[in-house]
Amino acid sequence: MRIKSFLAFLVLAGALSTPARAQSAAELEAQDVVTRQLEAFLAGDFETAYSYASPDIKRIFPTLDRFMSMVQNGYLPVLRPGNYAFGRVEPDAQGRLVWEVLIQGPDGADYTAAYYMERQTDGTWKVDGVSLRKGAAGMT
Repeated sequence: MRIKSFLAFLVLAGALSTPARAQSAAELEAQDVVTRQLEAFLAGDFETAYSYASPDIKRIFPTLDRFMSMVQNGYLPVLRPGNYAFGRVEPDAQGRLVWEVLIQGPDGADYTAAYYMERQTDGTWKVDGVSLRKGAAGMT
């Protein structure tokens, strides 16, 4: 049953992925930051995961403990993703890139995480928020 669920997840991830077009350098850089944060969570390297948070997120959660409490209480699929795949990316009205990430959570359920990526004045990308919903639906 778990294999069947995972195969369905992969098929859906493929169907929702970004159309066959070359990703821009900015999109690839932002995607790399999301990947690095997810990998840091998986490795238990929470300081590194926190380092990818935008200044606005760090103002709301000014310590690593507060940040991790928020993640543990509201974003468990992001903290402990089973499998994940990148879907579509598009700009939002504030100029951020929104990356759709399809995640299989530790409970075996599928989730869609919209990562709001903000370019900083030094040119780097930071995570400026994540909207998480159960199910592998596309962005609206």
